[in-house]
Amino acid sequence: MKHIARKRFGQHFLTDGAIIEGIVDAINPQPNDPMVEIGPGLAALTQPLVERLGKLNVIELDRDLAVRLREHPHLNVIESDVLRVDFTQLATTLNVPKLRVVGNLPYNISSPILFHLLEHVAVVQDQHFMLQKEVIDRMVAKPSTSDYSRLSVMLQWRYDMEDVLFVPPESFDPPPRVDSAVVRMVPVAQPPQIDVKLMEEMVKTAFSQRRKLLRHTLGRWLEGRNFAGSFDVQRRAEEVPVAEYVALVQSL
Repeated sequence: MKHIARKRFGQHFLTDGAIIEGIVDAINPQPNDPMVEIGPGLAALTQPLVERLGKLNVIELDRDLAVRLREHPHLNVIESDVLRVDFTQLATTLNVPKLRVVGNLPYNISSPILFHLLEHVAVVQDQHFMLQKEVIDRMVAKPSTSDYSRLSVMLQWRYDMEDVLFVPPESFDPPPRVDSAVVRMVPVAQPPQIDVKLMEEMVKTAFSQRRKLLRHTLGRWLEGRNFAGSFDVQRRAEEVPVAEYVALVQSL
């Protein structure tokens, strides 16, 4: 029976064989890699991945799809909302130091998934995700560009990232109304030591009114913390490089 894409799960199923091949080549799965696929759906990526890996762990929220996936002998199906999955615990359960994480992420909750995985980055070897192209543009954006945002800062301090493949709407059924792309995310080997929660709060405050100078937002926030150091607040949030945000949160 044909599975009807469910809007509430943000389902768009990949059907373009050449694009699927391109994504698998970008991931470059090796036999026995401890890989986790988020949202396998109708197994368009799952099948070629498991052929190269031998076995694969998949996280699927849709009960009907999970039932179908369990028929595959080489899949370990985790029927769950990905935001509830403890990836650190999963690595322990699988008895591996690092996981390789891949997926065609539901576009309606892609940012929450990225921030959830950030909490488990210590057990991640790399991540390859298909996302809305404009989200990836924000992830990899440079300072002083319109795409540079809170998402850019919060991911760039911890990952090296690159846009590796463009995916047009007609590659899916049903086609989304946006362009898509695939991003490669590799955790930085020697990340700076920071208080991540404080960084999140600081960056969120800085970008809360991105048209205004930072003295109206971050400046007041720093005053409230009795910050005695020097930081130029006569700039907009998008003009401050990631390294400066990192240095500021370390000085706090």
